[in-house]
Amino acid sequence: MTTDDVLEEFRQAGALLEGHFILSSGLRSPVFLQKALVFRDAARTARLCQALAAKITGEGHGPFTAIVSPALGGIIPGYETARVMGLPFLFVERDQGEFALRRGFELTAADKVLVIEDIVTTGLSSRECIASIEAHGAKVMAVGCLVDRSGGKASVGVPLVSLATVNFPAYPADKLPPELERIPAIKPGSRGLTP
Repeated sequence: MTTDDVLEEFRQAGALLEGHFILSSGLRSPVFLQKALVFRDAARTARLCQALAAKITGEGHGPFTAIVSPALGGIIPGYETARVMGLPFLFVERDQGEFALRRGFELTAADKVLVIEDIVTTGLSSRECIASIEAHGAKVMAVGCLVDRSGGKASVGVPLVSLATVNFPAYPADKLPPELERIPAIKPGSRGLTP
């Protein structure tokens, strides 16, 4: 599956939006990928995650003993990728502002983890997820994501495998181009950052 194929899946789902958006990273962009509209279609999600799993293994990453995703956005693609790969699935969620394993999930030093994300912009949530996993002694072998919107510039500290790599512009709130300054900003994401 190519980048164009992935973006077409988003278009077909009505999930490739244009306007002025506040991303979960706090950056502003004229393009937003509303992955929830993609994930509501189980067949579409399965196609994307199967292609991501194939790319990760095709590039020689692994073997893995578990897949871990950051809540909330990574749960659906993480679960589906784990199902395709036949691996246990866990997720980290925020506890007092930091990612933590909860709900009886456990990792040990014997675990070799694949982190699955939905969309990577700066790599912050991936790095926070990795730190949480490593606090349990487990080793993160790679991060996989459906879309890397940094154009390949995001650094997560381990290999990053993306099904699609795009370079949608993103700007700090105080450095907006004139065309974005004229449009009211909306925040369709879920992370509780202030603009």
